[in-house]
Amino acid sequence: METEYIKGMLAQIAKALSVQFGSDCEVAVHDLTKGDKHTLFAIENAHVTKRRIGDDASTIVLDALEHKDSATDNLSYLTRTADGRMLKSSSIYIRDSDGELIALLGINYDITQFCNTRSVLGQFVSVEQEKRESEISVISPNVNDLLDQLLDESWEHVGKKPVALMSKEDKTKAVQYLDQRGAFLIKKAGDKVTKFYDISKYTLYNYLDSEPTDQTQAK
Repeated sequence: METEYIKGMLAQIAKALSVQFGSDCEVAVHDLTKGDKHTLFAIENAHVTKRRIGDDASTIVLDALEHKDSATDNLSYLTRTADGRMLKSSSIYIRDSDGELIALLGINYDITQFCNTRSVLGQFVSVEQEKRESEISVISPNVNDLLDQLLDESWEHVGKKPVALMSKEDKTKAVQYLDQRGAFLIKKAGDKVTKFYDISKYTLYNYLDSEPTDQTQAK
């Protein structure tokens, strides 16, 4: 009952924010009580990321699911859409009266045009966390695309291509990066990861149980 009331209130807030800040401001609400599938239950100005109600978790949502106890609001950071438009985003984590994480309110403002005139509007598009282009999360509408994105990120994180040239340490580092990014919350992710890195399920579990390698901590 409480959860449904909070979800209704968040949907109302999402509508208000989208009207206040205009058509470039997408406001999305995710239900974190249902796992990684179909978490998006309310969205305004959906054309910004081309998502719709019923779509799956994003990387930000996966991270929240992976770290429910320690998740804290993340304000003013960069993301981008699948077609390359830049967004200024904020994620607000919503808990119930028992302290359980139940929802995420995401605000994604399309700043592509502002970035094109950054010298004039630099203060408006400034963010607290500057990231390289390769480190900026892509907002995807389904978990299959999301897993592909995370696999690409893990590859870039190790910095060695192709897979045939990667050592055991390299693959361990990649697998642990995927774990920290919440990839294994996606159903059947293990099958795709073992195929991508040409390892067995047994080896995958060994890599996950290994001591963390240097610089595997994901943001």
